Amino acid sequence: MTFISARLDRIKPSPSSMAGQRVRELRTQGRDIIGLTLGEPDFETPENIIESAVRAMASSETRYTDVGGTPKLKEAIQHKFLRDNKLDYELNEIVAGTGAKQIIFNAFMSTVDAGDEVIVPAPYWVSYPDIVLLAGGKPVLVPCPASAGFKLLPQHLERAITPRTKWVVLNSPNNPSGAVYTRDELCQLGEVLLRHPHVWILCDDIYEHILYDHRSFSTLAEVQPNLRARTLTVNGVSKAYAMTGWRLGFGAGPVELIKTMVKLQSQSTSNPNSISQAAAIEALVGPQQIVRKRTKIFQERRDMLVERLNAIPGLSCEPPEGAFYAYPSCTELLGRKTPQGTVIESDTDFAMYLLDTTNVAVLPGSVYGLSPHLRISFATSMDTLERGCLRLSAACEALF
Repeated sequence: MTFISARLDRIKPSPSSMAGQRVRELRTQGRDIIGLTLGEPDFETPENIIESAVRAMASSETRYTDVGGTPKLKEAIQHKFLRDNKLDYELNEIVAGTGAKQIIFNAFMSTVDAGDEVIVPAPYWVSYPDIVLLAGGKPVLVPCPASAGFKLLPQHLERAITPRTKWVVLNSPNNPSGAVYTRDELCQLGEVLLRHPHVWILCDDIYEHILYDHRSFSTLAEVQPNLRARTLTVNGVSKAYAMTGWRLGFGAGPVELIKTMVKLQSQSTSNPNSISQAAAIEALVGPQQIVRKRTKIFQERRDMLVERLNAIPGLSCEPPEGAFYAYPSCTELLGRKTPQGTVIESDTDFAMYLLDTTNVAVLPGSVYGLSPHLRISFATSMDTLERGCLRLSAACEALF
C-alpha cells in the first residue's frame, strides 16, 4: 500500500527541467553534451539589479514581507503595467510569487474544481496541463499547427468552449513555438470570449520583451478592456532580465481572484524571497536598454539558427517571432533508419538518437503537445549553436 497521494499520479515531472538535469548529469560523466534545452538566458543578471539586492541585504531587508509582495514591489509592478501595457491596476489587484509558475499554479488551484475544463492551445508550455490536472480539472488541448502560425484561431476557440470551460490560456510570445499574437488576432479571440462570460482568461506574457523584427506587444486586457474583469495577466523578471534563479513572478487581475490566490500562497510558500523582491523593483523601474540590447543578440542567433536548420535535409523551421526557441518540424525524418537500423518513428525517437549518437540535447515536440517537432533553445552562444547544427546535420545525413 503506497503512501503517495493519488493526485500525483495525474502529473509527470517537468520534461524541460528534467532534460536540463540530465544534461548536467551526462556532463559530470565526461560527455561533451551540447545542451539546447534550457529555457533561460545565458546572460548574467544585470549589475544594477545585483547591486540593488546587495543594498537590500545590507539594509536588513531579510525578513518576512506581506504574502503577496511588498508595497514597493507592487508599486513597481503597477508602474510596469502602466508603462508597457497601458493597464492601470490598483495595488490590491497585484500579487507577487515565487516565479510566474507559482502565480499560474495559485490561480488554477484557487479556481478549478473537479471536471472544470481549461483550454490549452498546443504547442504549450509543459506545465499548463499538469497544473490543471493536479487541480482536478481537465485540460482541453487545441492543436495549433504551423499552418495556423502556431496560434489559436477564433473558430477553434469557439468550438472548444463548453459550459464546463473555466479558463483559456494564452501564451505570447509562445514557448515553444515563438508565435506572437498581433493586436488584431487578440481582438478576434476577445470577440469570441465576450460571448462566453463564464470563461476566464490567463495571459502568460513572460516573454513579452523578447520580440523580433520590430514587432510590438499586445496583451488581451489591454486590447479588450471589457475582458479585464475576468483576465489574469501573468509576467515576471526571469526571461527579460536573466533572473531565472531569483524566482520572482507576478500577476494582475480582479481583486477577488487576487485575494484568493494570496490566501492559498499564505499556506504554501508565504511571501516571495525578500531579496528577490528588492532586485525585481530595480529590474522593473531601472534602465531598460540592456533588455533591448540582449534581444538584438537573440535575434542574431535566431537568424543564424533558422538558416542552418532549413539547410538540413529533413528539417524545416519557421522563424520564431519572439522568445528564444526554434520549433522545427522533423516530419520528413520519420520512417528513416539510424546507422544501427532503428526506425525513427517519432520526434522523441529522433531526440534520443541525437543525444545518444551526437551528444546534442533537444526536446521533442511531443512534450509540448504538437508533433513531430523539436524545441531548440538559442539562449546560448553562437559558437554552441554552430557546433550543435553541425552535429545535427551529420545526424540527419546518417539516416537512411
